[in-house]
Amino acid sequence: MAEVYVSIGSNIEPELHVTAALDALQDHFGELQVSSVFESESVGFDGDCFLNLVVGFNTALAVGELSLLLKRVESENGRVKNAPKFCSRTLDIDILTYDEQVGNIDGVSLPRSEILENAFVLWPLAEVAGNKVHPQILKTYAQLWQAFDRSQKLKPVDFIWQGETVSPMKSAI
Repeated sequence: MAEVYVSIGSNIEPELHVTAALDALQDHFGELQVSSVFESESVGFDGDCFLNLVVGFNTALAVGELSLLLKRVESENGRVKNAPKFCSRTLDIDILTYDEQVGNIDGVSLPRSEILENAFVLWPLAEVAGNKVHPQILKTYAQLWQAFDRSQKLKPVDFIWQGETVSPMKSAI
């Protein structure tokens, strides 16, 4: 079984689509590690704020199979195929890490470069996988978050999933 971390983001009916993503991931993979949910401004375009989080789980699927499954979940939630990279979206699910694999595997670049570029990826990843080591940088995600430029506006927000508060976590990093 591979240990996987994915990012989830939405700025079109985000509560609905983030909930749908969490439900779908739980249906496919069982127990999930769920970070706090963060509100962030859109990056690269003018648009509504996003809700972002990171989810960890174990899977027997290969990287390519997992990528296809995540694309299907996006599509089932109204994601427009071939839309511009910087635009509003119902749901975006990206594989951040797959065990300690590095490189282009089945068309997926691992680990995902956005880990080191965007607070809305690194902060929630540091929450759920703070002691895990970035396979290229060789620092933990908690260390990377501590050293990260905090100029991107990002804040944890209240989020309820399946009747339970998953956000904000009591011990924010």
